[in-house]
Amino acid sequence: MHIAWLGKKSPFCGNVTYGREITNALLERGHRVTFLHFAQSADAETEHPDCVEVSLPFLFKSQILTIPSPKSGKLLIEALRQLQPDLVHASLTLSPLDFRLPEICDQLGLPLVATFHPPFDRKVRSLTSGTQHLTYQLYTPCLANFDRVIVFSNLQRDLLVKLGVPEDTVAVIPNGVDPQKYSPGPSTIKSEVNAEQLFVYQGRVSPEKNVEALLKGWRQARLGSSCKLVIVGSGPLTASLKMFYGAEDNVTWLGFVADEQRRIEILRGADGFILPSLVEGLSLSLLEAMACGVACIATDVGADGEVLEGGAGIILDPQRVSSQLQTILPICRDQPEMLDLLGRKARQRVLDRYTLSDNISHLEALYTEVVTPVTPPAALLTPLNLPNGSSS
Repeated sequence: MHIAWLGKKSPFCGNVTYGREITNALLERGHRVTFLHFAQSADAETEHPDCVEVSLPFLFKSQILTIPSPKSGKLLIEALRQLQPDLVHASLTLSPLDFRLPEICDQLGLPLVATFHPPFDRKVRSLTSGTQHLTYQLYTPCLANFDRVIVFSNLQRDLLVKLGVPEDTVAVIPNGVDPQKYSPGPSTIKSEVNAEQLFVYQGRVSPEKNVEALLKGWRQARLGSSCKLVIVGSGPLTASLKMFYGAEDNVTWLGFVADEQRRIEILRGADGFILPSLVEGLSLSLLEAMACGVACIATDVGADGEVLEGGAGIILDPQRVSSQLQTILPICRDQPEMLDLLGRKARQRVLDRYTLSDNISHLEALYTEVVTPVTPPAALLTPLNLPNGSSS
């Protein structure tokens, strides 16, 4: 099957990781993939030898929002007309072009699938979660015109259906990770940062990630110099937070780590992974940490609470992160066997529910549904012989 994948290659974010992992896995299973994304032609780099890339022009691009150039829509139509794929899969980039895709694909006679990424909280508890609900409301009329819309959890599906997307349009296919690549293993990170016990945050350093609440809770817990917190990632709040939280608080800022194997090594050396977000979808960083056998502490937003339910991790209230960490972290320090148990449970949860292989199998089945037209029963194709001899 030939899939025209419309997504992101940069800047680095969860959408980028999702597109890379899914398209590479589809290629490995023998599908043909053309990756269309916003980039300057000279910046386009093919990561997989069998993946063809098409660059679309843009005016602005960030981790959150993309503004296409005025001619990008026309170029997309021309590219799809030439490619003649079996279907288009749009990993939505929060771009004005997203809203034109149903009309474009309808004109070209192409089935259209979307993955809808925006994070959310089941309750409107903050300005951030309220803004995300507005995003869902804004997209609902458009999503109703896609052949299928992929989301990561039942909570997300229920929200879209409640807002007006037809129930049979929404498909729940959770994120997945490769448990052979993301697995327990050796690491030198503890010796590098001189830690006996290590906790890690990995993600954007931005308001919706609530990193400041994590840092406040860490400082208030007063764990001692043998316990270290490593922050992996960058964002708009990095500079201001580094001014107030540093070596004196046993906090190490590693910044953005581009090398995937290095990120895996950091996770393998961690005793605990903390995700204090105010909103989430289904965090790939959380699943990666779980697959590496790390005990995980995360807020009950998006689908993250659903992932950790039943004892697979510790779930926080997003409005009480600092105070709850102040209580929980000393217990984690004094009960390392509890962290070991949580780490084993976390990895088993990934093996049971969140593998990349299962994700791709479900995706292939969905593709088959939208590409293969439903054949009406034979009885509906045969003219009826009516009593008076006429037919209809």
